[in-house]
Amino acid sequence: MNRVLVTGANGFIGSHVVRAALDVGAEVRVLVRRGSDQRNLDGLPIEWAYGDLTEPQTLQPALDGIDILFNVAARYDLSRRARADAYRTNVDGTRALMLAALRAQVDRVVHTSSVAAIGPPRAPDLLADETQWASPDHAPGPYEETKILSERLLHELVRSEALPAVCVLPTAPIGPLDLKPTPTGRLIRDAASGSMPAYVRSAGLNVVHVEDVAIGHINAARDGRIGERYILGHQDGNLTLQQIIERAAAIGQAVSPRIAIPASVAYLAAVVDEYLLSLLARQQPRATIAGVRLARQRQFFNPRKAITELALPQTDLDQTFNDAVRWFRTLSA
Repeated sequence: MNRVLVTGANGFIGSHVVRAALDVGAEVRVLVRRGSDQRNLDGLPIEWAYGDLTEPQTLQPALDGIDILFNVAARYDLSRRARADAYRTNVDGTRALMLAALRAQVDRVVHTSSVAAIGPPRAPDLLADETQWASPDHAPGPYEETKILSERLLHELVRSEALPAVCVLPTAPIGPLDLKPTPTGRLIRDAASGSMPAYVRSAGLNVVHVEDVAIGHINAARDGRIGERYILGHQDGNLTLQQIIERAAAIGQAVSPRIAIPASVAYLAAVVDEYLLSLLARQQPRATIAGVRLARQRQFFNPRKAITELALPQTDLDQTFNDAVRWFRTLSA
């Protein structure tokens, strides 16, 4: 695989992409922000570059001599007040990085998009696939809106500038190295520890092992077709929120919540949290309007294309949940 650059390398997915690239013998350079949490990269044989997608002058030096770019970096914040920062990173930053990649003449770009750019299935009995596109006008929040726009931008550069890019769209990965944690990781952690009093009745996700997602990135660089998009999910991973919670609670030997609240009640709580409580506490909202809007839908997807064309691994779901719960136990020990 020669020399690769991984942006967002210290994040949950990015740190696994780094490890997967090292496993296939690549020389890995990582692009991280100075002062960011870099514990996920401790002890790895990597080259460090410091910069940010919002600082275009840092991108060209990071790409010097690079064969493959994995763009995993993104501003992941579901709160509505994060829109300006999300647009600056996810759209403007992606544009700046791709133009720099064209100047650097990289052989391949693998861009980490999101199933937010696909949207939920059009009907309850269907699974959404890569042929479907979500509209930014109907996006639940700024993260989803900007991920749709950034992927559209990338495909336009493939057409107009011959950018040698492939898009991968992870579903809801869980597993080790989820430090923050992600919203799905928080769900697993809280369910396993018995600290979840209720859940949203209508919600559903496609759960996949984060290590499978990372291997999907590597295989996309090798086997992915330029201009194509691939859902990185699990063929058996379409689970209701209740099923996800019950699995995690069973592993953690905790009691599953029995209260299923309607999305309308959760939405009211999110409005209060996002516009009042989190501002008073000067912290990120625990419940966001965008998160509840997503929870109104069952985010079920068909990953068959990636399984067929990218040999996407399908780690057993029992192992996937066990690995995730074990990680959070280790983190809290």
